[in-house]
Amino acid sequence: MSEAQRIIPILPSLGLPGVEAAHKVQARSTKGRFTRWRWLSLLATQLFFFGLPWLNWHGRQAVRFDLEAKRFYLGSLILLPQDLILLAGLLVFCAIGLFMVTTLWGRVWCGFSCPQTVYTELFMWVERRFEGDRYQRLRLDQTGWGLHKLWRRGGKQVAWVAIALWTGVTFVGWFSPLRELAPSLFTGTLGFWDGFWALFYGGFCYLNAGLLREQVCLHMCPYGRFQGALMDADTRIVAYDAQRGEPRGARRGDGLGEGQAKAQKEQGACIDCTVCVQVCPTGIDIRQGLQAACIGCGLCIDACDQVMDKIGQPRGLVRVATQRELGQGGSQAPAWARHRVRLYAATMACLLGGLVWSLVDRPAIRADVIRDRGVMARWADDGAVENVYRVQLMNQTDAPQRIEVNVTGLPGAVAQAPRITLAAVEDRMVQVSVRVPAAQAAALAGRTVPMRFEVASRGADSSSLVSEASTFLVPR
Repeated sequence: MSEAQRIIPILPSLGLPGVEAAHKVQARSTKGRFTRWRWLSLLATQLFFFGLPWLNWHGRQAVRFDLEAKRFYLGSLILLPQDLILLAGLLVFCAIGLFMVTTLWGRVWCGFSCPQTVYTELFMWVERRFEGDRYQRLRLDQTGWGLHKLWRRGGKQVAWVAIALWTGVTFVGWFSPLRELAPSLFTGTLGFWDGFWALFYGGFCYLNAGLLREQVCLHMCPYGRFQGALMDADTRIVAYDAQRGEPRGARRGDGLGEGQAKAQKEQGACIDCTVCVQVCPTGIDIRQGLQAACIGCGLCIDACDQVMDKIGQPRGLVRVATQRELGQGGSQAPAWARHRVRLYAATMACLLGGLVWSLVDRPAIRADVIRDRGVMARWADDGAVENVYRVQLMNQTDAPQRIEVNVTGLPGAVAQAPRITLAAVEDRMVQVSVRVPAAQAAALAGRTVPMRFEVASRGADSSSLVSEASTFLVPR
């Protein structure tokens, strides 16, 4: 079977006709293992997002992307603009990792870790606290405005705005010192741009998670549209077992006629209760097959398992399975036997190896040498020749570094530089002169000679040596 034939066709989003199609989705709450896993994922991601900016490291914020100073702080690792290639490599690594996860387990990222899903679940939890579960919210939609409805809807909106604003402030805290930013909210000293971005990000959080919700997944997110190209017949997805469930129909009790009893025995396990549709955050009917709007959250599995328990049927009518298991009755192929998985894994291993090597080999300092164009070359009184250079030094660590500058590759040359101590994460331009004795200069008259600057650093916990190529000009 060719690779093109293994691509899974994704159906359009199909909800329950006449129930959810024309109205906003009012998802019903449920319980089960997938619901617990989603809440654990929500707690983990929000603990990371809200908690990490409060951590300090050596007297500064442990993780901070200081765009104004062009410094990215990741614990003891400090990245400069020249290190953006590392960020690009990390993003490519994450993208390929997402492709591999999708190939193995479908849209598990969307269902459990996507910010849109996480914040929508958080906002829906607040909504349930104020307005009740699905049927209570539907009744509230149909009632007129009064004190009861005003309190329910108004309280929900106040809670949503508070969550969105604090999310916006925390987002800005990843770029500005959060321990200084938070008190400025109450003293009225918040800067214009900090306030603007806090409101901007908080507003989008409120809009996407509170108002748009499933519309983002249905119409705005492109990921659901090309997921079929990342999946194959061995991808584990949330799926309905049509062979076991069809033909569907309600179960009746005693007192049935002979024909009705026979028809009920031939009936599938699905009783057409539509609970799987009612709990779906995007309002689709999983029984219609794999759809672009299915985020793989597994809530329909929890709901269906509860129904199966009540009617005395085995669980698993809706479950995590592969197309091969459902359609052909076969077993799942081993993950490493699939070519695309091996390709993704090999690419990720190469990227990870490159990133680790780049970080391990990264020197404590960075140096750039520029010839001083105002003084190209000059003769000294004793016949020696002197060239002047400007050396840009950057300390890439959070500890002071003592710097020594020397030259190699040019016999007899001596570098004259001031004693330099760079503070943590400091960059400084230093003027360095290189002198060649008279006898050597006479032999090299009229030539441009290659040489190298060697910049050595000595810190409390580290030392390194960097080398930069340059030239020495000897006038006639």
